[in-house]
Formats: sequence, C-alpha cells, structure tokens
Amino acid sequence: MTLDELRVQIDSIDDQLLKLYNKRMEYVHRVGELKNTTGAPIYRPEREQAILNRLKKQNDGKLTDEAIDALFLEMFAVARNLERPEAIAYLGPEASFTHQAAESKFGAMSSYLPMGSIKAVFREVNRGTAKFGVIPIENSSNGIVSDTINCLKEYNLKIIAEVFIDIHHTLATRCNNIKEIKKIYSKDIAFDQCRIFLQDCGLDEVELIPIESTAKAAKMAMKEKDSAAICANVAAKMYGLPVLFKNIEDCSDNKTRFFIISNFENLQSEEDKTSMLVYLDNTPGALVAFLNDFERCEINLTKIKSHIVEGKSIFFIEFNGHQKDLHIMDIMARHAKLIKVLGSYVKENDDI
Repeated sequence: MTLDELRVQIDSIDDQLLKLYNKRMEYVHRVGELKNTTGAPIYRPEREQAILNRLKKQNDGKLTDEAIDALFLEMFAVARNLERPEAIAYLGPEASFTHQAAESKFGAMSSYLPMGSIKAVFREVNRGTAKFGVIPIENSSNGIVSDTINCLKEYNLKIIAEVFIDIHHTLATRCNNIKEIKKIYSKDIAFDQCRIFLQDCGLDEVELIPIESTAKAAKMAMKEKDSAAICANVAAKMYGLPVLFKNIEDCSDNKTRFFIISNFENLQSEEDKTSMLVYLDNTPGALVAFLNDFERCEINLTKIKSHIVEGKSIFFIEFNGHQKDLHIMDIMARHAKLIKVLGSYVKENDDI
C-alpha cells in the first residue's frame, strides 16, 4: 500500500471516529438529562475507572494502558464540559504541579481557578464557586502536607479521587553558565528535593529564595538576568525560560499524591480506598485497641500518620475498601464518635 493510500485509510477512520464521538456525546447528553432530574453529579470517578479497566482488559492492539488513559480521560473531560461546565479550583499558579494533576483528570478544556493557598481551594469548593478542588496531600520525600490535613478537619467536603504525579525539577535560567547565577527562586520543598544537585554544582552557596510556587519561580527568574529557578519543565516553557539542567531532583522516584475534593460521595467500585481522621484519647493503648479492632475485621490499613491539630493528636488513616462495604459498615458505626470519614474513592495506587 502506498503512502497516499495509507493516508486515505487514515482519513476514512478519522471520519468514522468523528461520527462515533458525536454519537457518544448524544448518549452522554441523555444521561445528563436524567441526572439533572435527580441532582446526581456529572463526574463519577468510579464509573470512569470501570470503563478504563474494561477497555484495557479487551485491548489487543498497539495502544498501551497509559495511552488508553490519556485518550479516554480527555474524552470524558470533553463530555463533562459539553454537558455541564464546572470550575476546578487548584493550588496555583498555572503550570504548578497541582495544575498538572488537575489537568490529568479534568482535561485541557475545563475551567480552572488557581488559588493562592490550600485553604482557599477548600473555601471556594465549600462556597460552590468551584465544583472540585485539587490539593496536594503528601510527597514521597517530604511527607504529609499539614495544611491539607487541617482543612480536611475543618471543612465537610469529601475526597472523591486521588492523583499521583511524578515530580521532576529543572534548573532554568537566562544565564549561560551556572557561575553567573547569583540567586535561585523556588518553593522551599523543591530546594529540599534538589539539595544534592545544588551542593554538587556549588549552588548551595548562592542565595536561595523560597517563594509560593515553582511556577512563580520561573516567572521571577525570567525577569532577572543573574537568577535561576528550580521548577517544572512545563513552567519553564510557559515563561520562555531556558532549561540548563533537567531531572535535578535527588530522588528519581519523587512523587506527589493529590486529592480531588467535592461535595458528594462516590458509589462503590471494584477497588476502593477510604481515608479518615481518627480522634483518640491520649491514654496508653488507645491506638493499639483501635487498630486491633480493624485487624479482627480483616480490614487492611494502608497508612497511619499521626498529626497535631490545635495541640491535639489525631491520626490520618487509610484502608482498602469502601465505607459502604458490608464488612466495613459495622466497625465504622462502632467507632462513629471517633472517626471523621473523609471519603471513599477509586484507588489509583497503593502508596508513595
């Protein structure tokens, strides 16, 4: 088959795809009309995950699992925005890692609201200005994000999904040589994650200036000739800042986990995870007794982190399963006075 003949075949398939996409959108519209009568949310993470799992199981072509995710998640996002456009608040600014996490779930077409703090994200979702919020919960190198735990305690919003993003940092600058760099802008956590690189290059002796985000760092470094930024590659590209070094993070497996929050609860799926805050008396054996109760019910606890809020100890605990699973409902009811359930959602990964 000649090149022109192959292109004719591709064009024919594209024509078919366009008709199928439009047909799918018609069915999505009908579903949306039914949901409008009941007030049910348009975004159902557990339903989307079930579709992806089904497609991957029957896939026997050249598409990888990652490619299927990319293609269909974007199509889901297009469908949602055609049906009922809803704003997504995230810890900004644009091109931050949280923005990347948001786009990985909600696509490029969605309406995004960059916020200056984690609390601001919770506030706007709680007010209804945004339907969804995206905030970091933990990093593989730096641990739990305290501001997120504090807001989960304060607001009665629900975790409806989790997102994992690989964190890669670049050193971006207008300087042609690192010896010309007099100061570096970045987020304090990013400096910590690139400590070895900075030492190896002798940059630990220049002025390190912590600011709100790595994306803003790129913007600042673009304005000042003798400065640099530790930032994401996408942020450097956005502001036209040349990248001098890539992947400068100390840990090659550096990941951040994000939560998507909203005002509704998910239905059960084939593979769920539940997050909760547990308030225990400061008495010997209180935590052990609580954990043993879950063990007896054969509930697999995947995370236990102690945290101080307003001088009191609370525990951020996660387990495999949905809060409405029959074998879980009993123990949750038994400890209802001690537990604040933060949400049950499709498990994207075991941990970081």
